[in-house]
Amino acid sequence: MNRMVWMLLLLASCAAPPSEEEAEIDDRQGVAAEAFSLDGQPLMRPMLDPVTDSIYTAQWIDAAHAYESNPDDVDALIWLGRRTAYLWRYQDAVGIFTNGIRDFPDDARLYRHRGHRYLTLRQFDAAIADLTKAAELIEGKPDQVEPDGLPNAANIPVSTLGFNIWYHLGLAHFFKGDWDAAASAFTRCLEFSGNDDAKVSTYDWLFMSLRRAGRDAEAQALLGKVRRDMTILESFAYHRRLLMYKGLIDPETLMTETEANPLEWVTQGYGLAFWMRELGDHSKADSILNNVIATGYWSAFGYIAAEADLNRRIF
Repeated sequence: MNRMVWMLLLLASCAAPPSEEEAEIDDRQGVAAEAFSLDGQPLMRPMLDPVTDSIYTAQWIDAAHAYESNPDDVDALIWLGRRTAYLWRYQDAVGIFTNGIRDFPDDARLYRHRGHRYLTLRQFDAAIADLTKAAELIEGKPDQVEPDGLPNAANIPVSTLGFNIWYHLGLAHFFKGDWDAAASAFTRCLEFSGNDDAKVSTYDWLFMSLRRAGRDAEAQALLGKVRRDMTILESFAYHRRLLMYKGLIDPETLMTETEANPLEWVTQGYGLAFWMRELGDHSKADSILNNVIATGYWSAFGYIAAEADLNRRIF
């Protein structure tokens, strides 16, 4: 059987059907969109480069075989959902995690991962509900390292289940423009930030949340925890952004240093746009946000934040 046909058949058997609202939107737009932007534009799955597509598809097939061999293994189901999402099939991933929640309703990991993908699909209230449930389920329990699906160069995981629950919950509130709720979630996330990578990514979103909430003194105090010599394995963009907020890197320098990689540009670009607005250059901020959107890398958090800012026209 053709690999893609086999994959689609298995996904169809695992995924929940679209809601009536989703089906109505798809029919109205007349396109096979994976998601819709905050202003109603269809967001399509991109064409992956051949090498990446080959690797991700092979990893998905391995995950599918593992799940097919042992459908009662929640870990196998989680990996199938994660590998499905890496192929930009976010609705299918949500369906897989939904089926997992039906069978394993007390496993916080399933709510954490489904909440993450609800964020990608711009379903922020659903994400908040899932991540809040996940937070309740881990309360009072030992934290656990979360294995990486896309490892860093050192192949060392830098996040935990608790970190990811509170981090994504903070993002959901941030995207909705609820700055105080975002700051509260990111502050809680710091309790699960046990290394410098986790700290700088949390510091960055917390700093922006505090500034947006008008809590400038708290935001400035937070920057006192940021050092040049922090040990960073993967969150380089967040570290550089924090150094920019601290006045140790010029914004123009940061912009020229940004890699051509779309994800890198989206991450750095959103931070630059945020800071330009804080410095009063709203025109520059708006221009950078539009450049972020032009990358088309719509699953990235920086892209979603840029989309949310432009949609609410905070400038």
